[in-house]
Amino acid sequence: MNKLYPSAQAALAGLVADGQTLAVGGFGLCGIPEALIAALRDSGVKSLTAISNNAGVDGFGLGLLLTTRQIKKMISSYVGENKEFERQFLAGELELEFTPQGTLAEKLRAGGAGIPAFFTKTGVGTVVAEGKELREFDGETYVMERALKADVSLVKAWKADKSGNLVFRKTARNFNPMIAAAGKVCVAEVEELVETGALDPDQIHTPGIYVDRIVVNATPEKRIEQRTVSK
Repeated sequence: MNKLYPSAQAALAGLVADGQTLAVGGFGLCGIPEALIAALRDSGVKSLTAISNNAGVDGFGLGLLLTTRQIKKMISSYVGENKEFERQFLAGELELEFTPQGTLAEKLRAGGAGIPAFFTKTGVGTVVAEGKELREFDGETYVMERALKADVSLVKAWKADKSGNLVFRKTARNFNPMIAAAGKVCVAEVEELVETGALDPDQIHTPGIYVDRIVVNATPEKRIEQRTVSK
């Protein structure tokens, strides 16, 4: 089975549609599938629910889709660096399901593992727990969180082989592996493609069984979220 596609646009063709739930990898601006996000913008699909740790920044990452109003709802943990996100949310134009970061990671991991829900102490006694089932274990109160699944997952890896086995570098590994497993279909944007068998099996972070389509972006922009230099 050939999983390689010639471009990000081709990799999304016939796959994305209005009203879908998409899970998008990345941590800040690290490890985001920037070519796939740009192709998603150009596809014109709308009314999307986006699951992502963050919402990019203005004009980059998922910020591109906020500018074009293609996202109707965000399920996120950190959204503090996107002014357009803030404007749309405060104006009631964008839905937000605010989720603690560790809980978001576990909700995605559970979705990929076929676990429908789990209990956590995080959020008990706050707005995070409103409307959710509470249960006591060993004298402590826990809130039940439902797993997250996506119609399509978009991830960014450093290296892949032609079978779709993925290797992530450093911080890019934070959310991408869980997101890859949580989607019904996963599209991986990679910097380098090697022959099947060239990767050390012990170094593979996401097995190829989770990856359906691959697109190579050998020269990603890799913006720095906040640049701090000494005077």
